[in-house]
Amino acid sequence: MAAIPVPRFDVFYRHAELSRLLADYAAACPGLLRLESIGKSHEGRDIWLVVLTNPDTGADVDKPAFWVDGNIHAAELTASTACLYWLHQLVTGYEAGDAKVRQLLDTRTVYLCPRLNPDGAELALADRPRHIRSSTRPYPYAEEPVDGLTVEDVDGDGRILYMRVPDPHGPWKKHADEPRLMVAREPGEFGGEYYRLIPEGTLKHFDGVRISANRDVEGLDLNRNFPAYWRQEFEQIGAGPYPASEPEVRAMVDFLVRHPNVGAAVSFHTHSGVILRPMGTQSDDDMTPEDLWIYKRLSDLGARLTGYPAISTFHDFKYHPKEVITGTQDWVYEHLGALFWTVEIWAPNKEAGITDYKWIEWYRDHPAEDDLKLLKWSDEQCGGQAHVDWYPFRHPQLGMVELGGWDRMNYWRNPPPALREREAARFPAWLTQLALSLPKLELLRAEVRALGPDTWRVRLAVGNAGYLPSNISKRAIERKTVRGTVFQIHLPPECTLISGRERVEGPHLEGHAPRQSLQAFLPQREITADRAVVEWVVQGPRGAAIGLVACADRAGTVRTEVTLD
Repeated sequence: MAAIPVPRFDVFYRHAELSRLLADYAAACPGLLRLESIGKSHEGRDIWLVVLTNPDTGADVDKPAFWVDGNIHAAELTASTACLYWLHQLVTGYEAGDAKVRQLLDTRTVYLCPRLNPDGAELALADRPRHIRSSTRPYPYAEEPVDGLTVEDVDGDGRILYMRVPDPHGPWKKHADEPRLMVAREPGEFGGEYYRLIPEGTLKHFDGVRISANRDVEGLDLNRNFPAYWRQEFEQIGAGPYPASEPEVRAMVDFLVRHPNVGAAVSFHTHSGVILRPMGTQSDDDMTPEDLWIYKRLSDLGARLTGYPAISTFHDFKYHPKEVITGTQDWVYEHLGALFWTVEIWAPNKEAGITDYKWIEWYRDHPAEDDLKLLKWSDEQCGGQAHVDWYPFRHPQLGMVELGGWDRMNYWRNPPPALREREAARFPAWLTQLALSLPKLELLRAEVRALGPDTWRVRLAVGNAGYLPSNISKRAIERKTVRGTVFQIHLPPECTLISGRERVEGPHLEGHAPRQSLQAFLPQREITADRAVVEWVVQGPRGAAIGLVACADRAGTVRTEVTLD
């Protein structure tokens, strides 16, 4: 067996390198890890999925499962790093005998998709990168712009910065105490030295007066292409021509629909340094209360273990106060009834010592003192590279300009190389605990009792050993996406079922998450709501073998056999 690979977490892997790395893991851990492609991207790249479980304790589909993905957005590359880091922790932890990791992979399944959008990531990692939102497929139109500014790396240094051009009508000026820093011109201010800041890029048919930055030809946002609350382009930019129209999204949707054992999921993005929970379209007051309570409990656990605050998407993370955004979390929770979190990795402003800020509002407006802190952080912690000092450049259309400013790709969208592993290391403890919280169907009793010479009572009892209920959420019951525990009896030809049905749908099973504290007004009446029992009466000869199966969509499957004796 090959040695477990040792990946680098300070670099971002291109698709070929990532493919080799995942294949090396599969070769090193054939009894624990399986690599499969769940589909092809727009440009034909494999969308890799790592299946992690101990097959000796059951097939992956027979166990409750946890889904984790990353890098649905092109330049959010640290999301892939976080997935690879947990993969490495799981593989090495299992090998070293880590009790939690062994319990996880012996009893549950992890489906890990490190890069859902390989095309967009490849473009972001190109020698001359472009930072599009998501997929590389042209949308909504295929035509290249005939004029205007195309944002790209014009001087070939692998960065996309800003161009600074002196302009008496410009909205920006140099900071009085720190001329490298550009700050907003005050209302009514005149008589100073002002500038226009333009994204780094090239111009077509420049008339010497007007500049308009073109939207990317690749206008899709794969995170808006999911079925729940899908809206057309005029309402939701980048959502695609119809729900799940894009191969990357369709691959994930098809997989999750075919794997009802997935009860919870986390999607890694960048950046803001927060854990986001549903809903995206409704307030907490409109959520199913029981679901909200469990979300808050598990989100608070995430905040405690990761150091990232856990917040509501609807209340705390809207891009505009009058608009809502929809995506993966709405589909996974709303349509499937599985629990879901979005993690926005990395907060450069927090890194610089800016602690009292709102995640979205700060990007609209903040004091210049915050920019000074960030500049100090760039100088002292990033070698002066997070904010690049302005340098002259002869632009092919604009003539002499200065290039510089914030390097958003390498220090804002993603942490600098030295800090990537530190950020990725925040999450394994929480991810592992979430996965271990999933419901887990276990056999309590399988027994036979003679009622006569050739008549027998067969009894099967199961229980939920997990923290969460077998249905995961009330939303799943409301949406009819899960059934109660299904019991089946399999008889040999010489046996006949006298009483009962071959397949019986029983109740959903509670987990051991407490519904209330011990100080509640009334005690919980259903003391054993985590258990279910089914009985059959069978006629057949002594020694016949009877197969028994119990299955809960999100709690797994148990199989056993009894002998008429």
